[in-house]
Amino acid sequence: MELLEATVTVEDLDAFVAQVGEIGDEHGVAIQALDARYIVDREHLQRAVELADRAFERGDTIAEDRAVEILLYAAGTRQISRALELGVKTGGCPAVIVAHDPTTETGSNDEPDGARERERAALAAVRSLAEIEPAATLGAYDERRVREWFDITDAELRTGGDLAALVRERVALLVVEK
Repeated sequence: MELLEATVTVEDLDAFVAQVGEIGDEHGVAIQALDARYIVDREHLQRAVELADRAFERGDTIAEDRAVEILLYAAGTRQISRALELGVKTGGCPAVIVAHDPTTETGSNDEPDGARERERAALAAVRSLAEIEPAATLGAYDERRVREWFDITDAELRTGGDLAALVRERVALLVVEK
């Protein structure tokens, strides 16, 4: 899994999504662009990718498309229409863009048949799109948005849980909800 942090300014969301999908297809990777205001850290996305891969390995996916499956896990929901709210939006939006070749092991330095190279090449192609302006976005999440989205209460936070850990727990719980 490789990440690109950027501000994305989109006028035609469908055209942008199609273009990113084509880049993913050209490079043999899944690409998903997410609104960075909902992504608490790299581990949040790493866990979503791992669980999406596991669902594909087991033939137990919610979506047929790996990029959509990654989005569902990152959002912690089985509802595609709801998960799409975590995607980039029309207008300007801080984003984290994930490129993932399923032949890599998430968090590993292994590069079977140049998988990391394909992920990096795909993100370089995405970076060249007019809608993309590289910018540091990961870790600059909106706490209110995150808490509302993942339904994290004051009581949970008072028990010593940190927000990032609670979000990763919600992501993992999607497997249980199946």
